[in-house]
Amino acid sequence: MAENEKPVPDDVRVLDPRSLRGLAHPLRMRLLGALREYGPATASQLADRLGESSGATSYHLRQLAAHGFVKDDPERGKGRERWWKAAHSGTRVGAEELRRHPDPSVRGALNTLLHENATIHAQEMSTWLGTMHDWPSRWRLASDMSDFSLRLTPELAQEMRDKVHEVIESYREKEVDRNSENSAPFRVHLHAFPRDED
Repeated sequence: MAENEKPVPDDVRVLDPRSLRGLAHPLRMRLLGALREYGPATASQLADRLGESSGATSYHLRQLAAHGFVKDDPERGKGRERWWKAAHSGTRVGAEELRRHPDPSVRGALNTLLHENATIHAQEMSTWLGTMHDWPSRWRLASDMSDFSLRLTPELAQEMRDKVHEVIESYREKEVDRNSENSAPFRVHLHAFPRDED
């Protein structure tokens, strides 16, 4: 583990060069995200949810399975119907050496992964902005779209990031049951980066 790198929970997959290349595809990322958020599903159900063909979702689910991101859910389905579920609750990009990998295909895959994540975040935020008036005022008041500018060193920036992560993680212990009244999935995006003064 690199210096200042936090331990990874058992249910979080740390990407290495091979698994990174296996995941870094827009549809595969969306499939894995849907299985994590909505639970087990068939290729056809995922195709309907994501507006894709079942042939494409089936192919990319098999690719995700080959890289260990998804697996069969044998407790579901009848006959030839194949159900899939996420193999881990989250994914984490490996240490700094992955970001500076000598193989350009690894760096390209990382770029794809990061840019696709940014696109997904933008789409989710846009959906919220387009539908927020359909939600009760209590949810609108609980939402946030803020930005802050600070002058920090890399060490202070990392300290702040880690503290924010700790606060968010502390709410996992407070999560309510799926059927709890007035509950909804709640999405938190965190983007933090240095900027050139010019």
